[in-house]
Amino acid sequence: MSNTITIGIADFNVAKDADILVTYALGSCVGICLYDPVLKLAGLSHIMLPSVKEFTDPKAAAQTAKYADTAIELLMKKMLSMGAGKIRLRAKIAGGAQMFAPVNNTSLAGIGERNVLAVKKELARLSIPIVAEDTGKNYGRTLYLTSADGVMRIKSVNKGEWQY
Repeated sequence: MSNTITIGIADFNVAKDADILVTYALGSCVGICLYDPVLKLAGLSHIMLPSVKEFTDPKAAAQTAKYADTAIELLMKKMLSMGAGKIRLRAKIAGGAQMFAPVNNTSLAGIGERNVLAVKKELARLSIPIVAEDTGKNYGRTLYLTSADGVMRIKSVNKGEWQY
């Protein structure tokens, strides 16, 4: 019997032994799934913002799981410490929606798209290929990642359910 592990906003965790990772409320946030198919080791991060470099507040900078440019590497390192092979890691991403009407001159303008771009940039820097993507649009998502097979399942209130 598998366990379900909930990943909060600005959080990450790893699962194995057929456990399922889930994160809710992916609007402009992005869920990053990493998977090692040999070990059947799955990792999920729920990032809120593109880069810690945009903030000078030390308290904000200390929340490393909140930002694409720090959270993905933390998740990868946790998986590597559990035996994952870096060369075997594959990524799937979801979220990054435009949830609100465009706002000019704010740090939240186009935040969903900026999050997706930052995630892709960081995964490229770490040489982790993206094998599936469900990003953009204008609706929220719930993301499930199954460690037994690496399947990413997406649910949306008005759009239904699908998987990658």
